[in-house]
Amino acid sequence: MELRLRPEARLDLEAAARWYEAQEQGLGRQFLDEVRLTFERIRANPEAYRYGVIDLPVAATGISVVLAVLHCGRDPKLWRERSRP
Repeated sequence: MELRLRPEARLDLEAAARWYEAQEQGLGRQFLDEVRLTFERIRANPEAYRYGVIDLPVAATGISVVLAVLHCGRDPKLWRERSRP
């Protein structure tokens, strides 16, 4: 299956890669490599990648709380409401 990125998505990826690279040299490339592998998995089995994991890192604790594991077609208000204290 062909996978097409919208221009905005490409800009999102570039911005994220720059941010990771600014944190640590080589991390931007590692991020892009992981995204590329994910894209390959989506092309191979497009129906398997309709879920998203939404997490909230808790500063200075080393803990990330998973707020939701939802099908991407669900209303994003579901996880946004969970992120409120």
